[in-house]
Parts: sequence; structure tokens; C-alpha cells
Amino acid sequence: MEKPPYIPNSDEYGELQRFVDALFMSEHFVDNLDVQVMAETFDLPYDLLEVVGMLPSGVYERPRLADQLNSALVAHGWTQRFGTVE
Repeated sequence: MEKPPYIPNSDEYGELQRFVDALFMSEHFVDNLDVQVMAETFDLPYDLLEVVGMLPSGVYERPRLADQLNSALVAHGWTQRFGTVE
């Protein structure tokens, strides 16, 4: 994911997208615990771990997980810093 030119040197931009890509590389469904454990393993920054930690319990397909993560990013005002997830 290419960083837009107006984002000042945020190395974390697109990190959540790369995480979701890796998470669904071989799976069609993941549960909340899978996402939590993989986020820790993927060594996401603390702020993104907080976003992942806000996920409600349940089983997720990629579009639903992306919606949940994007909602949390928007609520925190972090979309310019981290980007959004597809």
C-alpha cells in the first residue's frame, strides 16, 4: 500500500492492511482470538493493538473484519496515520 504524499513519514501507514492480508492469506474465517494472537505475533504498534483489542467476540470474514477495524480507526481519528483496511 503506497502512502499518500500528505502523510508525513508515518512508517506505520498500511501496517494494519499488511496484517489483514497475512491473516487471510490461507484462511476464509478467523475468530477474535486468532486476530488477537496474530496481532501480538505480527508485532503491531501499541496503538494498532488497541484497535485490534476493540474487536467484539465472534467469527469474521475479511469484509466484516475490515469494517470493524476501520470503524475503530475512524473513531480514534487514526485513518491518516495508519490508513484503512480493505
